[in-house]
Amino acid sequence: MENQTQIPPGQRAVKKFIYYAALGVPEVDINDYRFKVTGLVEKERSYTYEELIKMMDVSYKRDFHCVTGWSVLGVDWNGVKLKRLVEESVPKKEAKWVMFYSLDGYTTTVPLSDVLQEDSVLVLYVNGKPLTKEMGFPARPFFPHLYGWKSAKWVTSMELIPEYIDGYWEERGYHERGNVWDEERFKGIWGRHSKKRPIL
Repeated sequence: MENQTQIPPGQRAVKKFIYYAALGVPEVDINDYRFKVTGLVEKERSYTYEELIKMMDVSYKRDFHCVTGWSVLGVDWNGVKLKRLVEESVPKKEAKWVMFYSLDGYTTTVPLSDVLQEDSVLVLYVNGKPLTKEMGFPARPFFPHLYGWKSAKWVTSMELIPEYIDGYWEERGYHERGNVWDEERFKGIWGRHSKKRPIL
């Protein structure tokens, strides 16, 4: 269980976010932007940015942990509970995983059980301001107990699926789940607590 007074094993605190864009920073037309909930649901849904802003129901302070070993502590996050978005679409019992898709072509997979946790959020604001382009404007999911690569920037949809499928970094050796407290950095031959990185 996460202890808010401690940094997870293998992490070090830094003052500012380090920005990554493995596939480049995409252009965003906020008038055309939609966040969609699809897949194994009774009713697929689509939300405009303005609709999401009006739905914001989460405001909390949590730490952000990158798999490369740095953490930013005490970040203010604001957004919409992912659980609420899933429940509005009514998930089917076959749904076990969620694939997140981004404007740049990035994907990542998260267990549905993690998406449904009370503190899992579709982030719209950070530290009192809308996400910047570098931070993933207009929206990104955030899971305080999972490494940052699961927090897909520029996210456009989440698809409920029956079985695990690799996303962008998972395909390159990163762990299926990515729990920070269990050091689930890499999967398979890398071992649960390996500090090595896959060859990319």
